[in-house]
Amino acid sequence: MKLAMVGTGYVGLVSGTCFAEFGIDVVCVDKDLSKIETLNKGGIPIFEPGLEDLVAKQVKAGRLSFTTNLTDAVKGADAVFIAVGTPPRPEDGHADLSYVYQAAKEVAALAEGYTVIVTKSTVPVGTAREVEKIVAQHKKPNVTIDVCSNPEFLREGAAINDFMRPDRVVIGTESEKAAQVMREIYRPLYINETPMVVTSPESSEIIKYAANAFLATKITFINEIANLCETTGGNVQHVAKAIGLDGRIGSKFLHAGPGYGGSCFPKDTLALTQTGQMKDTPQTIVESVVAANANRQYDMAQRVIKACGGSVTGKKIGILGVAFKPNTDDVRDAPALVIIPELQKAGAIIVAHDPEAREEASHHLSDVEWQDDPYNVAKNADALAIITEWNEYRALDMARIAGSMHEKRLVDMRNIYKPEEMEKLNFHYVSIGRAEIVPDGVEALRKVS
Repeated sequence: MKLAMVGTGYVGLVSGTCFAEFGIDVVCVDKDLSKIETLNKGGIPIFEPGLEDLVAKQVKAGRLSFTTNLTDAVKGADAVFIAVGTPPRPEDGHADLSYVYQAAKEVAALAEGYTVIVTKSTVPVGTAREVEKIVAQHKKPNVTIDVCSNPEFLREGAAINDFMRPDRVVIGTESEKAAQVMREIYRPLYINETPMVVTSPESSEIIKYAANAFLATKITFINEIANLCETTGGNVQHVAKAIGLDGRIGSKFLHAGPGYGGSCFPKDTLALTQTGQMKDTPQTIVESVVAANANRQYDMAQRVIKACGGSVTGKKIGILGVAFKPNTDDVRDAPALVIIPELQKAGAIIVAHDPEAREEASHHLSDVEWQDDPYNVAKNADALAIITEWNEYRALDMARIAGSMHEKRLVDMRNIYKPEEMEKLNFHYVSIGRAEIVPDGVEALRKVS
């Protein structure tokens, strides 16, 4: 079996490499020559734990290759996966499907035998039907092509494990022949008894958005409960643990923090609300989630300002973590991209560190002094804010940190440290959904807003 993967971004590169690990011959194709040259030299254009070694392994085995030549990639392929970007359009925020449609057009024109075209990109409901129309217009008369939706459910930082041990595989097609091809592609997962959901293209596309919107809702819900805990003396970590033990709720995505970000949740929740508006079926819960999450990130900046006595003008604020989550260099819609500019507008001087995302963040942030060591970030700082819960920040020598800071203020947006330990070090400690510790050791049960 041979597969072609159109697009070597996050989804395409991870998926293509993992399919090769299944024992399938995979050709990854991209129009970006520099990206293909990097891959052919053994480089990786994204950061994902374990991916570089897996790519090298599959290239050496002869099952994975990279090219800019779509004709060669499509020739003899049983299935062609479209994994190109679908970024929000600047004018209205709707998913830009031009890359998907262009890829479908070109693949359809090149296919020489029965081929399944698979939309792997995250796309709004109805996209597969549009792809079917495009394929019908551009395919050769004697060639049969089926279109299938196969959404991805990869978490950045854990993508390889998610692909190799998924909770489920979703296939959206009305062609039994296409479904059989997809079953064969994913056959290695049968040993793990991975559930396979074969449904309509429309249902498949909605499943992707609905899943991400539900998870984003859980995050937003626990963040609002955290606010309630702060005003009443509760502890959000205790609340989350208790409700998470309910099998109907589950413990995942109940960690209070600065709000969700990344390449999926912001884009997918917005797309779902837009689809609902277009179809006159408003998704009011998700609309509220989108608004609440946006407000959450601005609120985090205000917490830092409040911890500094109401003003950060001319004050040095240390930032630990700018990626939207650990184990990735992705800063798309990361809370830090809102928090840092808000602090700068308020007059703060920003010094920052991130183990992997510094280069990516530099394209979005200006006037930031970058340090290679978190201790240098804290040195002479008036406040230190932890935005991303990298492992590197979980066991810092906080006594050393306290001794180097100009003012011992810590805004822990990920609840990494224990309030009682920060109290012993005489920190002004602000966490999420827990009592604030003021410098004299007296707990102030007030909401920081």
